[in-house]
Amino acid sequence: MTAYTRILAGLTVLTISVLVFAVATPARAIEIQRVVSPGGVEAWLVEDHTLPIVALRFSMIGGAATDPAGKEGLANMVSGLLDEGAGDLDSQSFRRQLEDNSISLSFSASQDSFSGSLRSLKRNQDKAFDLFHLALTEPRFDDEAVERIRAQILTGIARSKNDPSSIARRTFWASNFPDHPYGRRSGGEAESVGAITKTDLTTFVNRRIARGDMVIGVAGDISAAELAPLLDTTFGDLPERAEAFSIGTATPAALGEIIVVDQDVPQSTVVFGHRGLPRDDPDFYAATVLNHVLGGGSFTSRLYQEVREKRGLAYSVFSYLQPLDHAALWLGGAATENSAVGQSIDVIRSEWARMRDIPITQEQLDAARDNITGSFALRFSNTGAIAGMLVAIQRQDLGINYIDERSKFFEAVTLEDINRIAKKFLDPDALTIVVVGKPEGVKPTKKPDAG
Repeated sequence: MTAYTRILAGLTVLTISVLVFAVATPARAIEIQRVVSPGGVEAWLVEDHTLPIVALRFSMIGGAATDPAGKEGLANMVSGLLDEGAGDLDSQSFRRQLEDNSISLSFSASQDSFSGSLRSLKRNQDKAFDLFHLALTEPRFDDEAVERIRAQILTGIARSKNDPSSIARRTFWASNFPDHPYGRRSGGEAESVGAITKTDLTTFVNRRIARGDMVIGVAGDISAAELAPLLDTTFGDLPERAEAFSIGTATPAALGEIIVVDQDVPQSTVVFGHRGLPRDDPDFYAATVLNHVLGGGSFTSRLYQEVREKRGLAYSVFSYLQPLDHAALWLGGAATENSAVGQSIDVIRSEWARMRDIPITQEQLDAARDNITGSFALRFSNTGAIAGMLVAIQRQDLGINYIDERSKFFEAVTLEDINRIAKKFLDPDALTIVVVGKPEGVKPTKKPDAG
């Protein structure tokens, strides 16, 4: 690995070269450049001149969890409207500009963040960045576009109320976080979405979107010297900082409960989970390996082998870690016939306990670790994925050397670490279990929250 800083045309560039190994292809170096524009806008850049494509991603703290009470779904609605007309271009004109220039532009809002993405051919990059700038700084929020997007959101909300997976997820979060923004639907409810006004949309943009709160990743056929002025052109007019907000820590409130949502369907959807680890916990890497053995390793995981392969109880079963800004969870899910739900839950709990009580072997540790590190290169399949990875690394404050050092973190995980983490965190009796369907062999202990 090499690192050096250079000054080029008024911009600061810190370059980190790392090797990414892809299956059946030679190792190639990915050079991460920290680009700071003359106006002080920072981005991480990976140049790749293989194809004439440029991709940009950005993310900033402040997603659906910041929506005002009674206006839940605001961040989501803004994300659906920023590309529906800006500046002198109404919705149709804006979309035509995107299509005529082969530009892909979109925005999204999760619980904790508001994000945007841009993809363009090299020859149209100036036009692409100009349109991105317009969307961020001069969105029109015309009545026709607002009502059309509102109708689409309301249709999605209505549809989700009949979708077992959506119901299960919503019930899990609402039951565990009834007094926290995490307990609300990110997209809002019909009543709250119906109450959102143009003033609300404009206020969100003016108060929440700020250049100093963004992390930006860029990849593709563009140099640092080319990118620097485009960063100022695109983001330079935004406020330096967003309006301050405060969100409290979220503590699960339904640990150990079994919640059944009755729905007349032939199979049941199961969501389960309890507390997990925040991303900055030193034991997060050990927990990642542990989860791979438990339920994150697809066909090789214990849950898959015991629930599906040996007993044929479920169509799918899995587990994963979900560290959020204000909570950390260890989650899982399954889909099974109604007649097999009780047995499936029993086996899941049994495997949760076995993982805690019976140490894994060195062979299992090595296999899980090799799979985790060996599959990492697949995340760099295209410029958009690379830009997204650069954003994720910055968002999680992992450091510009993370790609180079990631394998070392997993190589440092020992059997003692794995077994210590298992005993500390895995608790089958603490699992909140939500079932949507007509499950047999399940006795609910708590009524579902509305969600």
